[in-house]
Amino acid sequence: MAEQESGYSAGSLLLTFFLGGLVGAGIALLVAPKTGRETRNMIKGFAGDTREKAEGYIEQVKEKTESIIEKGKDFLEKEKSIIASAVEAGKEAYEREKNKP
Repeated sequence: MAEQESGYSAGSLLLTFFLGGLVGAGIALLVAPKTGRETRNMIKGFAGDTREKAEGYIEQVKEKTESIIEKGKDFLEKEKSIIASAVEAGKEAYEREKNKP
C-alpha cells in the first residue's frame, strides 16, 4: 500500500535498489584496501545477498499481484450479478408495461 500512496511502483523501487547496489559495489572496489581475491569474494557475497533480496521482492510482487487479481475477479463477479439483476428487472418492468390494457 505504501508504494501506491507514495506513487512509486514496485519495479521502480527494485530498479533503484539495484542501481544503489551497483554504485555501492563500485565505490567499495575503489576504496577497498583488500587484495583482488578478497574483493572478488566480497562482491560475490554481495551479489548473492542482492539476488536473495531481489527474489524476495519478486515473490512479494507476485503475491500482491495475485491478491489484486483475485479482488478484481470478485469485484467483477459481484458487479456482473448486479447488472444481471438490473437487466432482469428491466425486462420484467417492460413486460408489465407492455401487457397493461
